[in-house]
Amino acid sequence: MNILDKFDYTEISDDCVKCGKCKPVCTIFNINQDEATSPRGFIDLLGAYKRDELELDKNAKDIFESCFLCTNCVEVCPNDLPTDMIIEQVRSDIAKKFGIAWYKRAFFFLLKHRKTMDILSSLGWVFQTCALKLDSKKQSALPRFSLPIIKKDRALPFADKRSFLNKYPQNILAKDKKIEENKKNKVAIFIGCMSNYTYTNTGDSLVKILKKLDLDIFIPKKQLCCGAPAYFTGDFDTVDYLVKKNIEYFETWIDDVDAIISPEATCSAMINQDWEHYLHDQPEWKERAITISKKVFLATKWLENNTDLKNLLANSTKQMNASITYHDPCHAKKMQGVWEEPRELLKQNYILTEMSDSNRCCGFGGVTMQSEKYEYAKAAGMPKAAMIKETKAEIVSAECSACRMQITNSLYQADVNVQFKNPIELIADALD
Repeated sequence: MNILDKFDYTEISDDCVKCGKCKPVCTIFNINQDEATSPRGFIDLLGAYKRDELELDKNAKDIFESCFLCTNCVEVCPNDLPTDMIIEQVRSDIAKKFGIAWYKRAFFFLLKHRKTMDILSSLGWVFQTCALKLDSKKQSALPRFSLPIIKKDRALPFADKRSFLNKYPQNILAKDKKIEENKKNKVAIFIGCMSNYTYTNTGDSLVKILKKLDLDIFIPKKQLCCGAPAYFTGDFDTVDYLVKKNIEYFETWIDDVDAIISPEATCSAMINQDWEHYLHDQPEWKERAITISKKVFLATKWLENNTDLKNLLANSTKQMNASITYHDPCHAKKMQGVWEEPRELLKQNYILTEMSDSNRCCGFGGVTMQSEKYEYAKAAGMPKAAMIKETKAEIVSAECSACRMQITNSLYQADVNVQFKNPIELIADALD
């Protein structure tokens, strides 16, 4: 059964009209002040669509694709309406009717074919200076010229020389242990696409931390994208392929590890929650996804709750005087309840200054928002850049590469000289 069939939209719409608590926190409504693109506007239109009173035309497509899927509305809704999940389902209908843009199809093809992506990433590293001016310190780049999708005046990530998955062996043993002796104190890393190809220091830092904790490390070489970019775009064929391939692969080794940790909020949220949501009408696959999800954690959460890392940091002889501020990714705090753990670890060695609204969405919004609707993403990012500037921090941190890409560009647009680092990088820097 399609998730759209589970709700009485007439009753829901009546409740929404009387409420409206979601409007002040809605990312897109704060940009355009259009009731149609407020959460209750989405719900009303979705009800009309379900009753065959709304044609899924280009205007409706434009409205449903303007949602950032930040889940702010879900967090404050007194009726716990999963507006984001419903919109994700409608986007699948949109993709079926209107098709998917060629560059998205190309990108999703690469997500399914790791070896091809590896080759193109290596070629990109060789030739990227022809098209990009690189800033290695901030791990961002400026295009030398405009393309149909990529505008010139925009800070973008760039490919590293070697991907994380190709940099390390599959097994990294703690001290002198033999692999046959150890099926405990072993952690698998799900790295995520951006940390695999672009922000590779995040993975390097995670390996360093796990070594310091004397844990065996398993780096699953055949892991594929979690499916989030395709899921938020409505390409459910790609999602189906990626989710099931990953489940089948994870099942071959998951009993040998204590946990699968990821330094990426979107990836861990996708595996923990959205795999189950996507597979709601495929009960066998859904149960298999739920079994895997029990072992999947955002890295800082698992490290804070299951290791002695906090004490190691507190006893470190390194003097880290940098001032930092922390941004809460939507997929960390709102979807997984992770926000205290990274702060607890970071404040052992850094001066932490909170911004005025760390919970406000940075405005990444997915592939469509970053391409066809970039002006929305740009507008959503400016308030976040202003908040960061007000803290006078030297570094802004968040456990999410999508936020990293968006906030780095927002800081560039606002001419704010603050560096972005994943908390995993900062923690690794603070260890002896």
